[in-house]
Amino acid sequence: MTKNFLARTATILAGLLLSFSALAAGGSAGLMQSGTDLSDKASLQRGAKLFMNYCSACHSLQHLRYSRMAEDLGLSEEEVMENLNFSGAAFGEHIISSMPSDAAADWFGVAPPDLSLTVRSKIGGPDWVYTFLMSFYQDDSSALGWNNTWFPDVSMPNPLWGLQGPQRPVLGPADESGEPTIERLEVAQPGSQTAEEFQRSVRDITAFLEYAAEPAALKRQSIGVWVLLFLAFFTLLTWFLKQEFWRDVK
Repeated sequence: MTKNFLARTATILAGLLLSFSALAAGGSAGLMQSGTDLSDKASLQRGAKLFMNYCSACHSLQHLRYSRMAEDLGLSEEEVMENLNFSGAAFGEHIISSMPSDAAADWFGVAPPDLSLTVRSKIGGPDWVYTFLMSFYQDDSSALGWNNTWFPDVSMPNPLWGLQGPQRPVLGPADESGEPTIERLEVAQPGSQTAEEFQRSVRDITAFLEYAAEPAALKRQSIGVWVLLFLAFFTLLTWFLKQEFWRDVK
């Protein structure tokens, strides 16, 4: 009976592991690679500037304070308050959008979500955010005039269309329901940035949101090297101690 119980338990656990693996693979299949680097402080600074200029009017980062952002990204209080704070909040307050949530719900159908933990909440993390921002296109059938290949029927316009230029879908063969598929997106009219510049801008925004989701990650990475060095030294010390204890043992 015990053997049968253990066998059934092992089978159930294996099935759960396979299910979770399939779910993770399905949720991240087709993602673009963001290439974010939290050690690149210049990228994080550019991402903060882009986020504040193009995203913060609608979206908040309610778990991040202006003062903490300044400390982590190497910015002065004057730089933050003059260039990154458009809501009139105090330096020590959280980054909250000035858009009223009830008005936003009327305009977009749903209040724009807080983005503090977006990177951590999505399968694929920063790659999900990067792919999402790269996948907007003009859709005349949508109430807002925009859609997204990665997040269909998204309830928001493309906040970065001025940088990228509006994209139009190139249609392919119809699917099983008879609807044409989208093979790829093409920029219909150039924006203010080249394709390479826009990709870097989206990467910078994604990196900043990755930082905002876990600000402590910067310090954790900085002390990680010292922790590894300590463990290596402790291992060596333990080996010498073991040699000393067993030196007279035949």
